[in-house]
Amino acid sequence: MEIVPTERELQALKVLWQEGEATIREICAAIKRGGDSLAYTTVLSLLQVMEQKGLVGHRASGKVYSYFARAEREPTVRALARGFLDRVFDGAVDEYLVHALESKRHSPEEIRKLEELIAQAKQARPTSRRKSGKEASS
Repeated sequence: MEIVPTERELQALKVLWQEGEATIREICAAIKRGGDSLAYTTVLSLLQVMEQKGLVGHRASGKVYSYFARAEREPTVRALARGFLDRVFDGAVDEYLVHALESKRHSPEEIRKLEELIAQAKQARPTSRRKSGKEASS
């Protein structure tokens, strides 16, 4: 079973995915730069729980622990996106995309990437046509 991180756990994982390894102080500082402030002891407790869940591991260097992500970024992000899509939009990708596209201005590059993804999705899952008396012409 895939473990989906909480919002706080995701904050710490993002730091570890970017940095590779980080101490508790470094994680605290990175979270603070992101606009949130957590006490050292809060981050320590968070990482201990995350380690029990298998989301992170640590290396000891004297008294200093360096933490690293055990959870891989892509599968974790996919699981979070799937959970969000199911919880909020009952799995309706089209409804989600409409809201996402209307929520902010998108650059031509972002639109191009979305068009590429849609084209790839069409190729990966061709629609099957029902046979009815006559085949519909394309």
